[in-house]
Amino acid sequence: MQKRREVLTWNEVDQLIDHLMPQFDISFDGILMISRGGIVPGGLLAEAMDIQKLLIASVDFPSELEEMQRPRLLAWPNFLMFPEDDLLSGERILIIDDVWGSGRTITSVKNRVTAGGGFPYTSVLHFNPYRNLFGTNRPDYFAAITDAFIVYPWEIDRDAKGSLLRDF
Repeated sequence: MQKRREVLTWNEVDQLIDHLMPQFDISFDGILMISRGGIVPGGLLAEAMDIQKLLIASVDFPSELEEMQRPRLLAWPNFLMFPEDDLLSGERILIIDDVWGSGRTITSVKNRVTAGGGFPYTSVLHFNPYRNLFGTNRPDYFAAITDAFIVYPWEIDRDAKGSLLRDF
């Protein structure tokens, strides 16, 4: 069975950002963007909210080949890049990613911010409750609920001249 796919336009992304903005009921000291999916929405939100403190987290989970001895979803995250605790301690940090699918990545980042003394708040453009591995846990803020595979405009393959390389 092929999963339903949605290809978004930049205008639709702007509408999602516009839907998120009124939800923020506190001010944040910084934004922690999860690489790569959270970089574009994080930048858009930082600009809209005039937040200067921008941080990046890069998280990887072992591939299926490395996980032959243990179930894939129980793998520990490998933090390839993460801000130092002194940048997080005592700060209200908005963690942003494009999608909450299983929730493994953003939950790992949230837990690490808490361990560093920060106060994490999670936000995504799309929340997929059907893939969520964390029961009733969900993002603090999200713009839309979906069961589709979302293709954002920054994910569409283009060549150096900006020409589309493949159709969806």
